[in-house]
Amino acid sequence: MTLLLLGIALWALVHFVPSLAPRIKVAWTEALGAGGYRASFSIIVVAALGLMVLGWRSTTPEFLYALPLGIRPVALLFLVTAFVLFGAAKHPTRIKQFIRHPQLTGLVVWAIAHLLLNGDSRSVVLFGGLGIWAILEILFINRREGAWVKPEVPSWGVELRGLAISAVIFLVVVFIHPYIAGVPVR
Repeated sequence: MTLLLLGIALWALVHFVPSLAPRIKVAWTEALGAGGYRASFSIIVVAALGLMVLGWRSTTPEFLYALPLGIRPVALLFLVTAFVLFGAAKHPTRIKQFIRHPQLTGLVVWAIAHLLLNGDSRSVVLFGGLGIWAILEILFINRREGAWVKPEVPSWGVELRGLAISAVIFLVVVFIHPYIAGVPVR
């Protein structure tokens, strides 16, 4: 569990730097340059992900709760929604008229879906930790950025193309999930 907790903590800390400690980000960027900042940030994020994966796989789960099997379709709907939101962060979409931070909101929805499906200790730590981080990150970014300026509404063609890309990515993740998480999507 220690590696899992370290991974979540490292993930949160590095992501909180731009929103909570902009001076550290400026100093970091000045020391390494813009490319060096991005590269070192990415290396830390990959290390955090590696710690989470190793921590997940090395932790023996302890049963905490089980929800009724009828919750599975709801959780699947949440997962599809999460991937639509992830995709919305990367392309023009009408979703951004209603959700200021679609990627972080998608992560919260993804975490909730996983908590609905998995009632063991390592799931609660991983998905609960990442969900809490995403909620805090939304609040901190909103505080840093101030008033929300909504983007322009895209054409329906752009909107549908983005949804199609999100659907393909969702299917790829469902396919590779057993290799990443060690369990198939059920």
